[in-house]
Amino acid sequence: MVSMAAQLLDELMGRHRNTLPNENSKEPSYHDPDVCKHYTSVFCPHDLFTNTKADLGVCGKVHDDMVREKYQKDASAVTREQFEDDFIRYARQILGEVDKRIVKGKQRLQTQFPEKGSNDREGCEEKVVLLTDKINHLIEEAEKEGCEGNIEQAQGLLKLCDQLKEERDQFRKQLDGTAQNYQGVDPFAQEKQMEICTVCGAFLIIGDAQSRLDDHLQGKMHVGYTRLRSAIDEILEKRESERKEKEVVREKEREEWKKKREDRGNDEEERKKRRVEMEEERSKRDRESVSKRDRSRSRERYDRHSRGYSGGHRSSYGSSRNDYGRYDRGSYRSRSDYDRRDRRSRSRDRRRY
Repeated sequence: MVSMAAQLLDELMGRHRNTLPNENSKEPSYHDPDVCKHYTSVFCPHDLFTNTKADLGVCGKVHDDMVREKYQKDASAVTREQFEDDFIRYARQILGEVDKRIVKGKQRLQTQFPEKGSNDREGCEEKVVLLTDKINHLIEEAEKEGCEGNIEQAQGLLKLCDQLKEERDQFRKQLDGTAQNYQGVDPFAQEKQMEICTVCGAFLIIGDAQSRLDDHLQGKMHVGYTRLRSAIDEILEKRESERKEKEVVREKEREEWKKKREDRGNDEEERKKRRVEMEEERSKRDRESVSKRDRSRSRERYDRHSRGYSGGHRSSYGSSRNDYGRYDRGSYRSRSDYDRRDRRSRSRDRRRY
């Protein structure tokens, strides 16, 4: 009662009715612990089953429309996911209790109203015939065992025959009783067949009037549980669609990254080709410069030697004439020595480059 009165006062005078005029009232937020997260994100399940058998009572937290609007505008994806997870967890807890009640109701119907095929007269007659055949077969086996001297086995078979006879007598009494009480009318047709609603767990009469079925479908319990199930399905479908959209975006990003990588690979190959071409051009220029330098050096040496011979070149071994008035052979071999040295230097330059 106190919580209901406080809720009414909050609706009439506002949440900050007890604050003084000079005090600054704090604006409510959807992160506050006294704010209902279920009402803020989807809806509060406490509002679905008021004045019914499944009444959850009054919600102990605040339902504020301003906070709900603020949540719809400003809440991040992580906050929305957390609030929705809390709602799904609580809704599944409520639906789990209903599912347990549905299972118990189905078991109750199976015990009270078993299937017609297992209890009708034709089924009983078939069982009587089968039991009679088994009894006759066991009696024949007992007689054979008695003739062979197996008295204990024969007695066991006869005891089994007695049990089967008792069971057959029970089925025959059922058939006789149904014939006497209903005088040819099927007794199972006299009882109303029931079924259980797979949404809210209520018992329904098969073949009932359409107006009563409509009243059931429009009732608070059926509508509330239907709304809970549909809300969970909607949240999960929305998350699945968002996940697929994100997967499509990621696939596009992967394709773009692959294309960029291929372009980079092509650029790298072109760079390698250019680098090879540049190295080949550089080596070619180096070879040309070396050959030019060799030719210039050989010309200079040849000119220097020719100028030395024409200008009276003297040998390093002494003058051109010796003491006996003859020319020294060293002066004549100096030119061939210079030619050999020139060839050796050119061969070294070629090896070097």
